[in-house]
Amino acid sequence: MSSQPIGIFDSGIGGTSIFKEIHALLPNEDTIYLADSKNAPYGGKSKQDILKLSIKNTEWLLKKKAKLIVVACNTATTNAIKELRDAYDVPFIGIEPAIKPAALNTQTKAIGILATKGTLSSELFHKTSDLYSHGIDLIEQVGEGIVPLVEAGKTNSPEMRTLLEAYLKPMLKADIDYLVLGCTHYPYLIPMLLELLPTHVKIIDSGLAVAKQTKAVLEQHDLLNNSMRFPKNTFYSNGNVDVLKSLLDDTFKTKALDF
Repeated sequence: MSSQPIGIFDSGIGGTSIFKEIHALLPNEDTIYLADSKNAPYGGKSKQDILKLSIKNTEWLLKKKAKLIVVACNTATTNAIKELRDAYDVPFIGIEPAIKPAALNTQTKAIGILATKGTLSSELFHKTSDLYSHGIDLIEQVGEGIVPLVEAGKTNSPEMRTLLEAYLKPMLKADIDYLVLGCTHYPYLIPMLLELLPTHVKIIDSGLAVAKQTKAVLEQHDLLNNSMRFPKNTFYSNGNVDVLKSLLDDTFKTKALDF
């Protein structure tokens, strides 16, 4: 099974930020990426709907012989990963907002968390935040409207700047020194966030940690692909393939999908 691909799915194109970290750490691995952009964003959907979509995505990737599945979506992870692990035999890697490193390193005892409604309202998020937030002020902000703009290729638009300025205002008022990005679409906002945030505020996302965990789980299950052949990285989208292409190296294959 070691030569089979890593499967990655997200509610859209945001999980490509996770793919890039995985590909950098595990360059020999084949990957198949599924962007369910037609149903983006997941953040405002019910837990039942998120679970149904996550199962659909998982079964599609399993038909493509995925040896491990990365749920490259915070909302899907926090609402569906337990059920996925219970239902399928392949290993799953999930994504949660990186509250722990921010909580352990904050000096101002105030952390901003920008995430979707589905993530912030989930049981898993509350368990994690309760575990690490003692004595720390968490300023949670639903990033309403961000994902549709990223999916539309408007990451650097005036509309995005207006949203971010509004969402950061209460965080800056609370004197945060860490901003945790709780959606895989959000790392594409980092250039604009750096313009809007004071220089002392550090931005944290989960990408590198997810890549390291993926490697560890592949090693644990003896699934690492150690061959030196050129890997295949294929990206499927049921949305705007051109936006997906714009985020990727020209050598990667992108395909439209009726899904």
